[in-house]
Amino acid sequence: MRNLSKAVLACSIFGGVMLVAQSTSDIQFKSDPEPLKFPDNIALGEAAGVATNSHGDVFVYTRTGHPTITIGTARPFAHGGSRLVQFDKTGKFVREIGQDSYGFLVAQQVRVDPQDNVWIVDQMSSMVIKFDPNGRVQLLLGRKAEAETVPAPPLGSGRGGRGGGLPGAGQQADLFVRPTDVAWDAAGNIYVADGFGNARIAKFDKNGKFIKSWGSRGTANGQFDTAHGIAIDAQGNVYVADTGNKRIQIFDGDGNYKSQIANIRSPAAVCITPGAHQYLYSSNSNPVNDIDNGGEIYRLELDGKVLGKFGRAGKLPGEFGTVNAIDCRGNTELYVGELGNWRVQKLALSAK
Repeated sequence: MRNLSKAVLACSIFGGVMLVAQSTSDIQFKSDPEPLKFPDNIALGEAAGVATNSHGDVFVYTRTGHPTITIGTARPFAHGGSRLVQFDKTGKFVREIGQDSYGFLVAQQVRVDPQDNVWIVDQMSSMVIKFDPNGRVQLLLGRKAEAETVPAPPLGSGRGGRGGGLPGAGQQADLFVRPTDVAWDAAGNIYVADGFGNARIAKFDKNGKFIKSWGSRGTANGQFDTAHGIAIDAQGNVYVADTGNKRIQIFDGDGNYKSQIANIRSPAAVCITPGAHQYLYSSNSNPVNDIDNGGEIYRLELDGKVLGKFGRAGKLPGEFGTVNAIDCRGNTELYVGELGNWRVQKLALSAK
């Protein structure tokens, strides 16, 4: 259990921007660094995504397996390299889902919707795949290219053209370039953060029909420098972790900019708790080339007020190495997926 000093909280609103002071209290917590029992034939690898369903089952989308690349003259063909596994609430292995799937290439995220459907986001196949609770494919968004041109096209060009005109705007369509996350509103509309190759949010209806997208690469309101994580509150507001610009931007469901939360370092993984009083959790994920700095996770009110933080960069239990996923189905029980430490930690936080 961490027992760290408390500091004064302060926040102010200026010009529609929420500025959050850095002085925050440290939240006490306990960590279980090995809550999941992997079978002998599956190595964890980089834990890109972790999520829970309504029964407490845990799903991990991990960068492991047997990647295969066949090289032609200038067009390599790739498949394999990631696996989706399920555990029960005690951490016992249940099954593998989508084994050897065509769309599993480089795991980026896994989420579970209110109906317990399991969604994966694959960075390099540029696909979002929906599985029903029985593990059957129900919906595909995006498309994996049959082969990739070498060298790769410029960032933001999309597949087959420059798309929306502005850098990172992509195409106004269901075509992603290295997507990063997925979320839903109460009506079932689907929001995809198309955030590594492009710099936009794409919106679809509940049946997967493309509606619109917004965003491009830049620093202005509504622009992104890596739209890394996405979460939606009960009112339908869309929170986007704009990692490179060191802020979380907030939009309505139509993509209209509302405000932003700044001064919580470099947010990457975000999640919003359920219930009448919702909280926002956001990681300050240390970059892979600077593993000794940052690493803490913040608990915030939805208006941006920081309630506390916990953890730091490192390899010990309770420390974090490049957090890529946070599951916060409970207010004080979290699962955290780390790329740098190849693990999932289960955290029990103090309520205060």
